[in-house]
Order: sequence, then C-alpha cells, then structure tokens
Amino acid sequence: MEAGLSHSMEDGTNPPKPLDAGALFVLKSKGSWWHCAYHLTTSIVSPAILSLPFALSLLGWVGGVFFLTMTALVTFYSYNLLSVVLEHHAQLGQRQLRFRDMATDILGPGWGRYLVGPIQIGLCYGTVIAGVLIGGQSLKLYQFVIISGVLMLVLVQIPSFHSLRHINLVSLVLCLSFCASATAGSIYIGHSKTAPVKSYSVHGSVEHRLFGALNAISIIATTYGNGVIPEIQATIAPPVKGKMFKGLCVCYAVVLTTFFSVAISGYWAFGNQAKGTVLANFMVDEKALLPSWVLLMTNVFTLLQVSAVSLVYLQPTNEVLEQKFADPKIDQFAVRNVMPRLVFRSFSVVIATTLAAMLPFFGDINAVLGAFGFIPLDFILPMIFYNVTFKPKQSLIFWGNTLLAILFSALGALAAISSIRQIILDANTYRLFANI
Repeated sequence: MEAGLSHSMEDGTNPPKPLDAGALFVLKSKGSWWHCAYHLTTSIVSPAILSLPFALSLLGWVGGVFFLTMTALVTFYSYNLLSVVLEHHAQLGQRQLRFRDMATDILGPGWGRYLVGPIQIGLCYGTVIAGVLIGGQSLKLYQFVIISGVLMLVLVQIPSFHSLRHINLVSLVLCLSFCASATAGSIYIGHSKTAPVKSYSVHGSVEHRLFGALNAISIIATTYGNGVIPEIQATIAPPVKGKMFKGLCVCYAVVLTTFFSVAISGYWAFGNQAKGTVLANFMVDEKALLPSWVLLMTNVFTLLQVSAVSLVYLQPTNEVLEQKFADPKIDQFAVRNVMPRLVFRSFSVVIATTLAAMLPFFGDINAVLGAFGFIPLDFILPMIFYNVTFKPKQSLIFWGNTLLAILFSALGALAAISSIRQIILDANTYRLFANI
C-alpha cells in the first residue's frame, strides 16, 4: 500500500480516499481473522473481570448471574451489528476505520467530532489508567503502579495495532492462566479451614441497594465492554466479510469460560465481603490465605496481561497522535516520524501512570468507565448505526434495536449518577498516592 492511499476497496465502486498518518501507520489492514480474535479477546477478557465477584455481591446470586448472562448476549449481538455495518460500507468502497468515522458517515460530522470521538478517546485512556492501576494493585504499593507504567512506556512504542498480534496471542494464554489461578484460589480459600464467614444477602437500605445494583450493572458493562470494534476490524486484510464473526466466536468462547468461573467462584468464596478486585480477598492483614506461590503467579499473570490490554486501548490515542504529528508522505520509521511518536506516546503513558498512582480505587473507576463510555459505545450506538444504515422499519430487528437503545440509555444515565455518587463517598476514605 502506498503512502497516502486508502485501504483497498472490496468492489471498486468508489475511488480511494487519502489516508492520514494515523490510519496509515497505526491501523494497517494486514491481519487474518485469527489475529482479530486475539485482539478481541485481549480487549474484552481483561483483569477487570476480577471485579465481577464484587459486582455479584451488590446484586446477589439471581441478579448477578442474570445480568452476567444478558450482558454477554447483548454485547455479542451489538458487536456483530457493528461488524455488519462496517462490512456494508466496505463493500460500497467506504471502509470505516474508526468509531468516529462511523459516526461521521452515518450520523453526521458533528457526532463524530464532538461526541463519539471524545467519548471513545476518554474511555480508552481511562481504561489505560485503570490497567496501570490494577497492574500496580497486584503488587500492593503505589510505587509498583509506577513499575507497571514503566513497562507500558517501553511497549507503547510498538508502531501499529497489527504489530500487537503476537503479544495478544500471548495475552490470550495469560488471561486463561490468571482466570484459572483466580478461580482455583477462590475455591481453595472457600474450602479451607480459614475460610471467611460469608453471607450472600445484600445489606443496606433500599437506597443503598438500588445504587449498589446500578453500580454493579455499570461494572459488568465495563467488563464486557470493548469500545474499539471498528479499529480491530480495521486491522483485517480485505475482504473483511465474515472474518469479524469468526473472531467474535473465538473471543466469546473464552469470555464464557473465564467470566462465569471467576465471578461465581469468587462470590461463592467471599459472599458480600467480595472486594473491588477478588485478589484483594486473597490477603487478610497482609497474610496470604493460599500458598504464596499461587498468589505470586496470579499477580504476575495479571500484571503481564493487563499490559497487553492497555496497549490495545492505547491504539485510538496513538492513532490521534500520529494523525496530528506524523507525516504520511514519508516512511513511518523516518526520524521525522519516529521522534514525535517517541515523545508523545511516552508523555501519554506518563500522564496515565501519574493519575493511576494518585487515584488508587479500581472498582470506582471501572463503574465510571462503564457508565460514561462502554454503555454508550457498546450498548446504544451499534443499535442506532444499524437502524440508520439499513432502515429496517417496522421489522422485529428495528423495534428490538430501538428498545435496547432506549433501555440502555436509561440504565446508562442511572449508572452514571450511581458511579459519581460512589466516587464522592469513597473520596472521603482515600488520599492521593496512598498505598493500595
């Protein structure tokens, strides 16, 4: 592909559009559907699932398992809707490479520039902050958040999304490993003589239980969230038809295996005492409740895998930085392009690491990301994009999409209020740069 030309068209109906440096250098369309599966799994099956036992503690058995199941079904459906819309435009010779491209082409320029683009960048960057935080949280002190950030500082220099395919294959193995370790750890503690006294009732006033349930729904939405489906599909070599669906099938086979095992075992072991991340329940008064080597292994798996997750969610930021500061008319490894990449990518990681060290409460950040980012991008916009693109009026799919968009708009608004309320409450017990 020559510099400045668009990704290949699938039927040649429209002339190619010139590519900016962000699309040309970061979103290279060279991958197979297997590579797509690795990217999807890394972006969804992250250490955020370690907060699922906590979410179940706010909902109880019935509500927790119900929302886990329904969110899996809705996200699989909505991601396939996004993929179908992207395939449709690719067949017309208008391949959309970014979420904001979809919003611009389907809803209008203002939607992409002022709403969808900022929401996605904020969501992805917030996910990076949360990733650096949980990487350091696994090692207990804010200084280790900095160590996690330094690792990211090196890895962020990998030039393109497609270049992450081998890292994300390793990430897939790591996510299976840390989930197996977390599940085994919960079962071990639950059966041990030192097992904590547990209750599965949801305590508190009606107001407390209501806001807690909304917070839990937001956490579950975050855990299943993606937010970079168009960018992942952009890495697939044309023709793209059918490849994303295969990748999603592989991804959700891993999702169903890991999400339910971690959530159910963690809630079973700790009940309503489950903490923001289940790894925190493995320690009591600085003493491990299971063999130290198991705890160390789980933390190492978590730290390594969260680095891959953060790399995926840095791609939209990297793409914007390349678009602004790189020159698409010369080679991406020319000094003119390498130096801005090195400086600005490093700067973005330094800021994320600083914020992660300052604000050591992962569960609250998770809920905010779900309410303000993942719910709009993953539960509302796919339905709108599909209905506007295909206009299936008066059909079952039209009304189903409309109902889902309305339902999750209401849930998103309520979850936003709940997540902000929880941060205000928890702010009284935290201090900047505190030990985690």
